Amino acid sequence: MSQRAYNQLWADAQLELSRLLAEELPAEPPRPERDRVVFFQRLALLYVRYLQIFRQLEKVYDQIVHPQKRRLIQALVNGVMGRVLELKNEMVEIEFSEYHYLDDILHDLKLLPAALEIPIPRYFITDHSKELDERKTMLTEILKMVESNESPELPLTKDMSQEEAIKIIQMQERARQGRQRAKLNEGSRNMNRMYRTKDPGAAEIELAAICIQKVWKGYIQRVKTKIAQEEQMIILGMAMDPKYEVPRPAEITAQDCETSTRIKQEEYEEDYLKAVVAITNQLREAEGHDISETLKAQIRQWFIECRDATGSFPDYPDEEDGGSALIFCEKDPQQLREEIAAKEEEESGNKPKGKEEEKKGKGKKDKEKNDQEEEEAGLKMAPSAFLSDLEVGCKTFSDFWKTRDESQNFSQRHDVEQLKEQKRKTIEEEIRLQVDEQMRQELAEWKLAIDKDKGGKTKGNAKKKKGSKSGKKKKKEKDLTSDRTLESLCQELVEQGLLKKAKNVRLQDYLGDYNYLGTTLRQNDIEPMPSLSDVRQVLSLYGILPLGSQVVHEKAPLIKAILLAGPAGVGKKMLIHAICHETGANLFDLSPLNTAGKYPGKSGLAMMLHMVFKVARLLQPSVIWIEDAEKMFYKKVPKEEKELDPKRLKKDLPKSLKLIKGEDRVLIIGTTKDPQSADVKSLCKMYSKIILIPRPDYGSRFILWKQLINKAGGEITEALDLSSLAKVSDGYTPGHMVKVIQSVITKHRILLQAKRPLTAAEFVPPLAKFDPVYQEEEEGLKNWYAKTPLGKKRIKAATGKEEEEAPANSKAAKKKGKK
Repeated sequence: MSQRAYNQLWADAQLELSRLLAEELPAEPPRPERDRVVFFQRLALLYVRYLQIFRQLEKVYDQIVHPQKRRLIQALVNGVMGRVLELKNEMVEIEFSEYHYLDDILHDLKLLPAALEIPIPRYFITDHSKELDERKTMLTEILKMVESNESPELPLTKDMSQEEAIKIIQMQERARQGRQRAKLNEGSRNMNRMYRTKDPGAAEIELAAICIQKVWKGYIQRVKTKIAQEEQMIILGMAMDPKYEVPRPAEITAQDCETSTRIKQEEYEEDYLKAVVAITNQLREAEGHDISETLKAQIRQWFIECRDATGSFPDYPDEEDGGSALIFCEKDPQQLREEIAAKEEEESGNKPKGKEEEKKGKGKKDKEKNDQEEEEAGLKMAPSAFLSDLEVGCKTFSDFWKTRDESQNFSQRHDVEQLKEQKRKTIEEEIRLQVDEQMRQELAEWKLAIDKDKGGKTKGNAKKKKGSKSGKKKKKEKDLTSDRTLESLCQELVEQGLLKKAKNVRLQDYLGDYNYLGTTLRQNDIEPMPSLSDVRQVLSLYGILPLGSQVVHEKAPLIKAILLAGPAGVGKKMLIHAICHETGANLFDLSPLNTAGKYPGKSGLAMMLHMVFKVARLLQPSVIWIEDAEKMFYKKVPKEEKELDPKRLKKDLPKSLKLIKGEDRVLIIGTTKDPQSADVKSLCKMYSKIILIPRPDYGSRFILWKQLINKAGGEITEALDLSSLAKVSDGYTPGHMVKVIQSVITKHRILLQAKRPLTAAEFVPPLAKFDPVYQEEEEGLKNWYAKTPLGKKRIKAATGKEEEEAPANSKAAKKKGKK
């Protein structure tokens, strides 16, 4: 696609976004919705539509080369991304489930299930490629140093008795004699064959030729029949034409164009940054003096106008209120003076009221609250932190870029005039701060010279003092490693095995099919088990998008800790490595087994947590992984694990979790396969989001077998019945499938595929050696999840208890009010 096509795609996305904003920000606020189902459908429709805009804008940002356009598009991508997360959070609160099934909305919008896949912006990695490369090189160097410093362990030597040594020698000698005997027998058999052969007659030669002809004609006919069947399947649309399976020349050229476009983006970005510095210096030298002089003249004029209108000089606005920027608002001097006086009265006049006034005020407030509750009974959308940013972005696009003629800017270089306008504003703000300091001194001198008789002191100092008294000082966290460098801390964490290198795994590699029966099952009051595709989508929203974008992490609903619960082999570790790879995050391991015996004592534990969280903040984004998270909250510690002290981090880790703020892109992810052994309350306090990962369903198993066999080097032919194999492997996890494929598809078996294709029967015997995930274990996980806060709410909503409790609570509240 050309730059013109991407600009058109951006315009289409902006048009749809403006329609959505018009629906979400109407002139009159919409009435509250009483029906929960209707309200959820509205939220889900907005979610799907925002998701499509997100996909379009991400594609545009990845390929457009204009530096100034890219900055606006990135702001829009962050805004749409944050709005998607807000809508997801509201959908969870309405439906009391982390998984949602939107089949009816996809049908109405004529979209495929693939439209619900969360796009992962590529700029998470590309925009910070230099920093990530530096971190990787630093970690690899530290790992090499650690490996070289470790002394090689000497092989353990065991004392062997004479009888054991004789037995080993006898076994080796017998094996040697057997090999020699086999060689002699093979030679004698070959000699016998040579002597047995006689000169064949004419009849035998004819029979042999007929036999060869039969075999050859049969083979040729089978090949022709197979080709005819394949052509018929292609014509009917039930099979893919082989020429489309191989990358076509057009696709290869498109990929080359994309890579060259990304190189061009880097060149244009460097030119733009150089131009910013040059234009800023040029404007500061050429126009800086004139700007300061005009500002001073305007401020002096304001001093004189205020004195003429009120009889005295005004107080200069503080820096917190905007300084001299307030002066140039479209207001009279008298209005400005009244506003400043009103603010001072509000700040200073916080005196306690009398009892009668308080009772009257409380009575009025209670009446207003009751009236509002009666009028506003129903469901409303929560206020958004991103809609205002999206509105500003849409306005910028419509005011500047929509109607702009770029026929002369074929190469899509930056616009110099727009850059000058932006830099004039920043230079004016810088100069305004300097002018404010000078004009405050000048105003004080005028007051001393002219208003001596009044002798009034400026109230700005008093205001500042009050502000300083009212503000409470927050306790700062002690830095236990203030005298150490970041590299030394990283080296120690690597040596202790707490900082690890993430594997090169993408989230797309976590294979799974869409759940096509989710809506049908919920309509029949059956809670479906989520598919692996649903798990992938939820982790993209909760883990990857907030970690990848600083803006989204600060404004979106904050998620500090996620718990992945599911049987062994469903891919919990793979998901953690995928999150780290997609966002460029560092991986820290605070698992109970990994921390056992390291940093002993309370002081050692405090030092370990301090180092981990300090390095995680400095090298953000970061993921802190806790394997076997249930061990930290054991109801009763098993005897064999008492020495390891698995509950060591139970008290201190939640305290460290509270210190994570919006600006800290640090995420704690716990994995567990046996959550029933832990205390539910303490586990749910630690992890705000609990995601249940099930065993794969039939569709996911079919995709897994197909993709994993192809990846291992196997060929999918008609002889391999994948449908039967997916049916037989019910209850087995992706981990089981990977092990089975590794044992079956060896190098020798790959060479034999041309003569003997793979069959489903070859995978069944090694699969039978593993124990599947039985239905009892899955039901146990379901029952455990029903005890979590979200699971309890879901059960209440399904049984209708929540609706019964709401009116009862309101009646009790009214009775209390009457008393």
